[in-house]
Amino acid sequence: MSRIYGIGTDICDIRRIRAAWEKHGERFAMKILSEAEMQTFRARSARWPDRGVRYLATRFSVKEAFSKAIGLGMRMPMTWRHCEVGRKPGGQPTIVLHGALKTWCDSKQLNAHVSLSDESDYATSYVIVEQAEP
Repeated sequence: MSRIYGIGTDICDIRRIRAAWEKHGERFAMKILSEAEMQTFRARSARWPDRGVRYLATRFSVKEAFSKAIGLGMRMPMTWRHCEVGRKPGGQPTIVLHGALKTWCDSKQLNAHVSLSDESDYATSYVIVEQAEP
């Protein structure tokens, strides 16, 4: 059995992410993305620059929604790079945690479910975090 620990949602203006990317370049992306996400971002950006910006915006949105669902916002142990958006074998997005954030979530027996989307100027995400009941 499990219970809902928290729910988070976020909508992100892709134009704002594009402006930050254009101003700060890769330094901005490296602040938001894990190493694995950076590899995907670089590959997508090299082939289709707009697709890279959309990728960055969806990851930004998911991490914001996750931080809301766990009730921490963007404060320790929640960090941009310790929260990664991965893919399950069938393509479904999933949250992959690292470092102190993983330790914190594991200690609370938290499990996250995520949905993300982007369209024209916006990226949106929805995260439900469950907690295992004793």
